[in-house]
Amino acid sequence: MAPTDAHRAIDAVWRIEAPRLIGALARIVRDVGVAEDLAQDALVAALQQWPHEGIPRNPGAWLMAAAKHRAIDVFRRSKRLDEKHAEIGRGLAAEQNRIPDFDSGLDDDMGDDLLRLVFISCHPVLSTEARVALTLRLLGGLTTDEIARAFLVPEPTIAQRIVRAKRTLTKERVAFDVPRGADLEARLSSVLGVIYLVFNEGYTATAGDDWMRPSLCEDASRLGRILAELTPNEADVHGLVALMEIQASRLRARVDESGRPILLPDQNRALWDRLLIRRGLEGIERAERLGVARGPYLLQASIAACHARALEAGQTDWTRILSLYDELARVSPSPVIALNRAVAVGMASGPQAGLGALDVLRDNQALRTYHLLPSVRGDLLVKLGRLDEARGEFERAASLTRNARERELLLERGRRQS
Repeated sequence: MAPTDAHRAIDAVWRIEAPRLIGALARIVRDVGVAEDLAQDALVAALQQWPHEGIPRNPGAWLMAAAKHRAIDVFRRSKRLDEKHAEIGRGLAAEQNRIPDFDSGLDDDMGDDLLRLVFISCHPVLSTEARVALTLRLLGGLTTDEIARAFLVPEPTIAQRIVRAKRTLTKERVAFDVPRGADLEARLSSVLGVIYLVFNEGYTATAGDDWMRPSLCEDASRLGRILAELTPNEADVHGLVALMEIQASRLRARVDESGRPILLPDQNRALWDRLLIRRGLEGIERAERLGVARGPYLLQASIAACHARALEAGQTDWTRILSLYDELARVSPSPVIALNRAVAVGMASGPQAGLGALDVLRDNQALRTYHLLPSVRGDLLVKLGRLDEARGEFERAASLTRNARERELLLERGRRQS
């Protein structure tokens, strides 16, 4: 096998196997940073051997064995060092010098290890930015450079976030376990929030020259599917996966050949991925069969499903969408949800009603610099024939966005009102 082909194969294997490998090691060594170092050592060994010896029949097991041997070497060296310290009066307890039983430990259930790793990567003791970076690194298999490029942040900044996150987890002695009861619900919300944040950054990039970064959508969807397999009885996990799949079904239709954004009403719905839509609808049904109250992600998935079922924009059931937004506003109130509800009011009850719902939000501190508020207001003003006012709103929206493609679109919409 040519070295370049081997390296591509190793990269593909690594993205699949790294989370399970790190999860199993972290459970044994009780330190995510050490576990990742051991897994990276196994990757280095693979890069050295596989191009010459070929890809093993079971590459995941090979990596696990390599990591285990490396871990044993590390612990033996640590034990010898501790014994040396003991000779000069700084002995450690026998338990501290013990080499863990890697053979039996690595045979434990991988699903539990992955679930533990999900919860520790998204632990509330970390900042949101740190959770995102650590999750993409440990569970998404992305390099520091890939994460930095995806979020348009300098690579040293991402590297520092990851290092600090691992140090914080060690310093705070965060338990490597799966939370239970009320703690599970609180922690699960953090996990889902991180995954959805990653997806949204891919779906509509906050800044930069590209409106979308589909690879981030793929990473988030993969993490969501892993979580859904590990927590089959959590309705909102299935809801999040369904939401991401239905949203991702539109990716091909959201930009033209030059990368220019195409808004939802103008998209060619024949380009929507019907397989992803079907999977999303099945995910909604799976969640609803659990018979629990609908959470925020399941409600958002149900809203997305209303768009997915409409073969043409004019067939969209805006009355049902408004009803779902009313429920969502009760379950998970936020200024952005209120803004989206105002859009639904405008579509279901007319632009004047939508403008009334929107103007209630104009003094909301959280929305003052949010570009979609003037953008939505511009849409409603166009429908009311108040073109001069609409142009000003589109120009204001363009001044607030940090995405170049979106800025061009908003300025163009403003010019059309002249």
